[in-house]
Amino acid sequence: MSNEGHQRTGMAALAVGALGVVFGDIGTSPLYSLQTVFAIDGGAIRPVALDVYGVISLVFWAVLLIVSIKYVVFVMRAGNDGEGGIMALAALIRRSVPGRTKMVSTAVLFGVIGAALFFGDSVITPAISVLSAIEGIEVVSPEIKEIILPVGVTILVLLFLAQRLGTHRVGRFFGPIMLLWFVVIGLLGLPWVVAKPGILLALSPTSAIAFFLDRPVLAFVAMGAVVLAITGAEALYADMGHFGRPAISRAWFFVVFPALTLNYLGQGALILSRPEAVSNPFFILAPGWAQIPLVVLATVATVIASQSVISGAFSMARQAVQLGLLPILTVRHTSKEESGQIYVPGINWILLAGVIILTVTFGSSQSLATAYGLAVTGTLLLTTSLFLVLAGAAWHWKWWQLALVGVVFGGLELVFLAGNLTKIVHGGWLPLLLGALVVAVMLTWQRGRRVVTARRAEIEGSMAEFVDEIRAGEGVRVPGIAVFPHPSKETVPLALRANFEFNGVVHEHVVIVTVIPENVPHVPRNERLNVDSLHRTDDGIVHLTVRFGFQDDQDIPSALRDAFMLTSELEIDPDAAFYYLSRVSIEVGREKEKGLPRWQKLLFVGLAHNAASPAVYFRLPVERTVIMGTRVDL
Repeated sequence: MSNEGHQRTGMAALAVGALGVVFGDIGTSPLYSLQTVFAIDGGAIRPVALDVYGVISLVFWAVLLIVSIKYVVFVMRAGNDGEGGIMALAALIRRSVPGRTKMVSTAVLFGVIGAALFFGDSVITPAISVLSAIEGIEVVSPEIKEIILPVGVTILVLLFLAQRLGTHRVGRFFGPIMLLWFVVIGLLGLPWVVAKPGILLALSPTSAIAFFLDRPVLAFVAMGAVVLAITGAEALYADMGHFGRPAISRAWFFVVFPALTLNYLGQGALILSRPEAVSNPFFILAPGWAQIPLVVLATVATVIASQSVISGAFSMARQAVQLGLLPILTVRHTSKEESGQIYVPGINWILLAGVIILTVTFGSSQSLATAYGLAVTGTLLLTTSLFLVLAGAAWHWKWWQLALVGVVFGGLELVFLAGNLTKIVHGGWLPLLLGALVVAVMLTWQRGRRVVTARRAEIEGSMAEFVDEIRAGEGVRVPGIAVFPHPSKETVPLALRANFEFNGVVHEHVVIVTVIPENVPHVPRNERLNVDSLHRTDDGIVHLTVRFGFQDDQDIPSALRDAFMLTSELEIDPDAAFYYLSRVSIEVGREKEKGLPRWQKLLFVGLAHNAASPAVYFRLPVERTVIMGTRVDL
């Protein structure tokens, strides 16, 4: 096979893989989108030609403008070393416009809010997706609808319990299953489109315009539910680093977009032919003999969609930790080949609790849909805002280009947001509450960390003065390699000072390691390390700076093995090193810290006490790690 043939095969494999990871959420939206639209206000939107054509037109043009044009054509150009997602976009702005402090701070805040809304989405998506699939049972056999909720809860519990096993073993099957899903939903709609070709008029924007002109208030309210058709649009950008823009674009334009369009058109034609089908138009599309297999396939597809969102939440949490927005979390790698395959137990159990509470409280996908739109529209608007900042400040777009993009996409998303604001009292408060809680946690941790760092610096003292004492012959040098993870080379690690002051000893070889998380996804291995001998190369004391991207594993022993080859002062066996951690016990002090209210102090202390061990986070060997601590009042 020629090189070009191999490239085509590789691209096709990537595109199929993207179907299983990127498009699960938006690909299962037809299960509940139109059903929700026609259920608004007890059926205010009627199954008549004007309303049906208008709704289908709104859905089609929302998908075309927001997903096909905004994300694929514009936003996916904003890659941060190939990575995407709202936090990566904020980091790209931070890197691209240095010196503009106010703009960068605003971009980071938008990134934090976007991440918070994503966590809210990660709670709602599994619940609404799985319930909407299982509700197909009611179409087949209405008398057993009581089992829908117990079956849904059982599937969700099993899904979260399975996270610790890792998705790498079944991940290779996700793509083909989702390919089958898209083929099936396209074929479900096709016969109805052929039988009622007039539905193709809905592809014209004039149908949406006519709907707005005839029933403006109702059309505006409908926009709050139409946005459900583009849930998961952010995934195209967020997962760009895994598959690349070309593969995602091809999968979208050649498979996903045509299948979704056919299915929505088919549902519209069905509703015009059988008005009673508004109760569940997706499953009624299928002939009776195919409905049970369709329920099974839909359930599998929604589990895959949920898995994608959960995995995304794990990745988002790790990025937040490495950007200093969350305390250290236990991260377990479930694959030896793929660094992106991770399991974060704390996040997993929080998501499970939230999903089960939501599922039991709301009870149906239709009820959950009222809570769904705000998280989606909020993320869309934040991404548009950050993209405009990047395009204007870093890419130097002309004002009319910024205005055009802002008006077309931002204007549409503002209408979506306004339409969803009407649902706040009916469940729309939920994503706002979840987002507010996550924002409070992230900003509290960021602010509290700065205060604690300043307090630690006072206790630790000057590194330069300490090294001078050692060079002057104070203290006994004992054999061995002592490694001290420490955030700075300006101050003395608490564990090193304690060992010197209480035991009167310093190891023959001392390595102080500072880990710096960079605002890029990956730092190349040959650019990660900087060795500083602290002005002398014969005293056995060196400082090592290690830079990691927010997608990299912060593995200190691995970095040491590379560093020991860069300096003659460390011509020793790195596997014989002992690691000394400076553990700080943080307590709420009586002093009133300016700008840090008591509730934030209590929250910060609670987060700090429940943070994962740095020994695990930095991959330190348990049998060669010593923890020495002190107390710091906040």
